[in-house]
Amino acid sequence: MPDLKGTVAVVSGASRGAGRGIALVLGESGATVYVTGRSTESGIRTENLPGTVDETAALVTQRGGVGIAVRCDHTQNDNITALFQRVQDEQGRLDLLVNNAWGGYEQYDYATFMIPFWEQPQLRWEGMFTAGVRAHLLTSQYAVRLMLPQNKGLIINTTAWDRDLYLGNLFYDVAKAAINRMAHGMAHELREYTIAAIALTPGFMRTERVMSIYDGDLSRTESPEYVGRAVAALAADPDIMSKSGRVLTAGAVAEEYGFTDIDGQQVPPFHIA
Repeated sequence: MPDLKGTVAVVSGASRGAGRGIALVLGESGATVYVTGRSTESGIRTENLPGTVDETAALVTQRGGVGIAVRCDHTQNDNITALFQRVQDEQGRLDLLVNNAWGGYEQYDYATFMIPFWEQPQLRWEGMFTAGVRAHLLTSQYAVRLMLPQNKGLIINTTAWDRDLYLGNLFYDVAKAAINRMAHGMAHELREYTIAAIALTPGFMRTERVMSIYDGDLSRTESPEYVGRAVAALAADPDIMSKSGRVLTAGAVAEEYGFTDIDGQQVPPFHIA
């Protein structure tokens, strides 16, 4: 693992899945990680899925970092304001933001996910754009204000992408394209401040949600920590500005920086079958 001691990070949507995997690897690298999400030990867990911000933060600390759990609904401006005020008060700066909050899979229905766009429920749009695209943008606004004084920082949007191929669901495709383009635009505006913005796509991950509904071939899958290792490698790269504005895949980042998944496999970049 790269050495990220002294790095202050916020990872949104980290109760489980990719967010948890990213937070754990950052902790293993020695970072201080603010773990955000809506699922807490004392409150309601999203769709009763396993995992809470409290559990993730404790695991970050066990791995060697400092895990700090913060309940935050990234669709609510006051929640985001309070989160970054706390980071400012406790750390005085922010080095890394990973935008991973994503409501687009809530109430997921495998049978209808790929139906024509004119039959798609509007609820799905709200999950992907309000609890996805908008959440990424608002969180980035507050994060950048903490990065500007130090003229240094990195914003990573987790996304989905495969060589600009259609992702099969129009709502999903447009939302992910917006997230990718957001990173491109932020990179353009932040370049003079030496703050990088990148969109990073994992492959087919063995998340809690996937494993609860999928019983097919797992040979092309990867653990949530694989994209976490990609985030850590990028965060430690002194030449990260050369990648700012790009869409990267976890598999390609693994090839470039020479890391593997937790099972020792170097999973190639995901491609649509």
